[in-house]
Amino acid sequence: MRPAPTILHLDMDAFYASAEQAAKPSLRGKAVVVGGLGPRGVVATASYEARRLGVHSAMPTAQARRLAPNAAYLVPRFSLYRTVSDQVMELLGRLSPLVEPLSLDEAFVDLEAGGTADDSASARATGEGLRAAIRAVTGLSGSVGLAGSKMLAKIASEEAKPDGLLLIEPGTERELLAPMSVRILPGVGPATGDHLRRAGMTTVHDLAEAGEAELVRLVGKAHGHGLHRMALGLDDRPVVAERDAKSVSVEDTFDVDLHDRVRVRAEVERLAVRCVERLRAADRSGRTVVLKVRRYDFSTLTRSETLRGPTDDPTVVREAAARLLESVDTTGGVRLLGVGVTGLADYTQEDLFAQAADARELAQRDREHHAPAAEEPVPEPEADNDDQLAARRWPAGHDVHHEEHGHGWVQGSGIGRVTVRFEEPWSAPGRVLTFRIDDPLLRPADPLPLVRESPDYSSWPASLPKSRSSGAAASGGGESSP
Repeated sequence: MRPAPTILHLDMDAFYASAEQAAKPSLRGKAVVVGGLGPRGVVATASYEARRLGVHSAMPTAQARRLAPNAAYLVPRFSLYRTVSDQVMELLGRLSPLVEPLSLDEAFVDLEAGGTADDSASARATGEGLRAAIRAVTGLSGSVGLAGSKMLAKIASEEAKPDGLLLIEPGTERELLAPMSVRILPGVGPATGDHLRRAGMTTVHDLAEAGEAELVRLVGKAHGHGLHRMALGLDDRPVVAERDAKSVSVEDTFDVDLHDRVRVRAEVERLAVRCVERLRAADRSGRTVVLKVRRYDFSTLTRSETLRGPTDDPTVVREAAARLLESVDTTGGVRLLGVGVTGLADYTQEDLFAQAADARELAQRDREHHAPAAEEPVPEPEADNDDQLAARRWPAGHDVHHEEHGHGWVQGSGIGRVTVRFEEPWSAPGRVLTFRIDDPLLRPADPLPLVRESPDYSSWPASLPKSRSSGAAASGGGESSP
């Protein structure tokens, strides 16, 4: 625990949904749900307007539609979210060399290591300056928690939501935590929370009073020891700048089970290419290719193949994934496919071309060995209907450009038509027009920036206070700033 609240936790508010509202003037102030839209889709993020109707992340989209039938349901635009995340992380990097990203929209920052804060007053000024900079650069809001430990900083940012700042003064931790639910502590999920409730412990105060021995008896030695320390507000974990990823993977869940073997193979190859794109974006390579298949009965199989050396070659990964598929029985139907790469490294083999050639040779031998007899017809891939084609080409919420009407986004598609609302992040709500899905004047487009002219923050945060203030102790520990 630190004597000053110099660990900052930033959590962007309803990140995906807020980004969509900022990009689409007609959706501001309205319920927005971002996630999978098919029968098996899951909510990724819901706007605060949708949350008030009972919608939350990880909820099946079908259930969300029953709770909020008039909400806007959009397919995620990860290219936009990554761009905004990069802008936010760049601002955080100006505060300290120790930035620990947890996801696209969440990170810890060690302000002391960056010399941007050493007491409550400078920490609060830095947090408020960060919130203002994020809004100016991205147009979005983020909530900030400041405390002497990572656990408390994260709890503080959660309590400050939405669009707030909460600073926990060192020495006030136990008083603040005492009335909170045990579920506020890291690692206490529904099962552990229910187990503790049956033992008569529902608040953090109950855990602290129970003592370490009782908690060890209830939940085991390792968990019980850690739980008791957290209940006392103790957390010595440092902010770690590099969190080394162990794998890169992508997967898709299909609205209707896939039965056709040709279609399944095509989907696996498509996923392999997407996986390599992520791998290259992270400037990494990998040695082991992993295939994941969830079948019609929910049984999940994984197969892996370790290559001669690390690679980021799409041909190598694609053909390895296709070979792995040959060992999996998919005749009953496939509901989910995934391709991943593990054994990550910062370099690739010099003889990638030889490796790719070896992979192609193995694949060719395999095809020759399993080639159908002349009289056996090769199955045709399952054909998509017009609605499926429209949903693939024109996902709801994604950007389009029309040669006559300009930039817009897809409101929906079906029956051979696509409906588009033409507006930009800085315009008034736009008009809605409908086109054929094969209209030659309409094409997919890249997302527009959320802020038309981003201010110059090249000198930020030089103006923030960095020295200890004599009035720091009176700055109001635990106060929330709207």
